Amino acid sequence: MSNTRDKRLAALGRVIDTLDILRVRCPWDAKQTNESLRPNTIEEVYELAQALANDDTADIKKELGDVLLHVLFYSKIADEQGRFDIADVADALNDKLIFRHPHIFGDVKVGNAHDVETNWEKIKLKEKGGNRTVLAGVPEALPALIKAFRIQEKAANVGFDWEKRDDVWQKVCEETGEVSEAIASGSQSDIEVEFGDLLFSIINAARLYGVNPENALERTNRKFISRFNHIERSAAESGRAVSDLSLDEMETLWCEAKKQD
Repeated sequence: MSNTRDKRLAALGRVIDTLDILRVRCPWDAKQTNESLRPNTIEEVYELAQALANDDTADIKKELGDVLLHVLFYSKIADEQGRFDIADVADALNDKLIFRHPHIFGDVKVGNAHDVETNWEKIKLKEKGGNRTVLAGVPEALPALIKAFRIQEKAANVGFDWEKRDDVWQKVCEETGEVSEAIASGSQSDIEVEFGDLLFSIINAARLYGVNPENALERTNRKFISRFNHIERSAAESGRAVSDLSLDEMETLWCEAKKQD
């Protein structure tokens, strides 16, 4: 165990040393700031998410390295400004992990993972400098689907949830009816509002049934792309574009693709 730990620390130390050199000698690295790196960081996180979705071991390792580089880079910039360094980041993280896991490092008893999540939210509310409200910890910049899921998770962790998960379908049906009413009214603003409510209720239903809606939707996206690509390839093989196909022809090819899933 000690040898493995030493190997990991040595590897991280080499990366830190290399970044220190690049920050001095490389014109591009030397000019980077938090603001200039921020868009690249967002891109790297999405690339990691893609690698994870593909379950590509080599790509996951590569993208984790890219994300780690950004963590080290921001810490390096802060160190240069006399604010903090990577050791402070690691120490703060370790302290937080210990504080938020009293069932491991303290005397709190939990029965399952849900108990851990519920306790986690209560601890975060008590933390010095932590979130003052239950939903304050949900980043405003999150994509709307993920944001809705996180909002619902946090509310549920403090008891704001359906007593029986099957009850959520009544809400989904109610919101579906309100979408129909809005469409009948012809008000584009009302239609948008009601579609938002319907999507929110469906995301809530997914959560209650243990499904991450982001992952579920991405699986459907990939399935649609695969099936549509089959239609496009088939059209090309017959010397035509997709737009030249009739709806019946598209449907036939779509059904062919479904059988290949």
